[in-house]
Amino acid sequence: MAAAATCGTGFGSSGSVAAVAGRSGITSFQRRGKAGGTDGGPRLLSIAGTRPSLRNGQLLVSTGLPALDQLLGGGLAVGTVLLIEEDKFNIYSPLLFKYFLAEGVVNGHTLLIASAKENPANILQELPAPLLDYNCKKELGEDVHNPRTPESDDNMKIAWRYQLLPKMEVGPVSSSRFGHYYDTSKKIPQKLLDISKCHEFFLPEKVSSTLAVESCPLSHGYTKLLQFVQNIIYTEGFDGSNPQKKQKNILRIGIQNLGSPLWGDDICCTEDCDSSHRLTRFLYILRGLLRTSLSACIITMPTHLIQNKAITTRVRNLSDIVVGLESFIGSERETNPLFKDFHGLIHIRQIPRLNNLTCDESDVKDLAFKLKRKLFTIERLHLPPDLSDTVSRSSKQDLAESAKLLGPGCGMMAGGEKHLDF
Repeated sequence: MAAAATCGTGFGSSGSVAAVAGRSGITSFQRRGKAGGTDGGPRLLSIAGTRPSLRNGQLLVSTGLPALDQLLGGGLAVGTVLLIEEDKFNIYSPLLFKYFLAEGVVNGHTLLIASAKENPANILQELPAPLLDYNCKKELGEDVHNPRTPESDDNMKIAWRYQLLPKMEVGPVSSSRFGHYYDTSKKIPQKLLDISKCHEFFLPEKVSSTLAVESCPLSHGYTKLLQFVQNIIYTEGFDGSNPQKKQKNILRIGIQNLGSPLWGDDICCTEDCDSSHRLTRFLYILRGLLRTSLSACIITMPTHLIQNKAITTRVRNLSDIVVGLESFIGSERETNPLFKDFHGLIHIRQIPRLNNLTCDESDVKDLAFKLKRKLFTIERLHLPPDLSDTVSRSSKQDLAESAKLLGPGCGMMAGGEKHLDF
């Protein structure tokens, strides 16, 4: 009887709770938490501007160029280093650098810009403007121009049943699409820069010119930069030791012209230098900081100026992803009819193997880029169509010799010495 009374009481109590919930307009169903409780904690880490990799589950961020994301296996993995080998005249590599930073501004990520030549404040002002669709522009404009307040939310007319539900905190509205396109002819709106968070490291302001040169494993500029990056990661909780107060965020680190003489390194001046290991030590320590934090880094480096090629090989091995740019400016390919539709070649030299034994390497090896009036595009390099019936043998022979300079995937039919005339 006691057991029956107990069961009856329990059943009646749950029924009374449901009845009370029905009268008050609140549903009796509650979301199950991590350990079967009702705390409703999230199971997966959700950060704006990120998505998990379908192959290895690694958290990815966009490089700001959707075509490059596709070549890298979906994007840049959090905790990795992307090395951009600059072209000879340093015209196109700054565009990839700015795309990466502009993508962080659009998604609300924290930026860290380090440079020894150009002031980071000027780099921030020259970021390209995003090309958002109409709905994203409308949502972003509402957040920037008319920020919502709790008073305005209370005055909203919604169904009475939903007014009693607990309010959920909503982050800044941005485009839900992973990766955006940018207009290089326009600058990013100032209102987007005002709401973004950026840390600036300008080497001439951090290092005094009258500082005595001492023999140390790292140059003074590299040491200052590592201390600056480490301080930002630890104090703002990107490493997880000091939890972030608000929603978790990504730290995007951009380092420009690393390894150049402006950073106090002489690897670009002489082949047998005493400080040949300073750059490799810096990359080794930096990669250790990134591995244990929610951050991603892009580095532009003039590898064509490094005299000792062994240093170039070590730098590539210490980077996770290596992308090289080869411009046609000042070379024979600039006037070659085979490359008339492109401005240079892009080489994917290295792709990381994360949590597996294989990498997402593209089957397309011959890639070229061109800069239009507004967009920077990456396309597959192909031979131009031969639509003329009066093409001379000499011009065909020139195209065949030019095709030999490409990889085996492009121009296989044009590689012979003889041509068939129909």
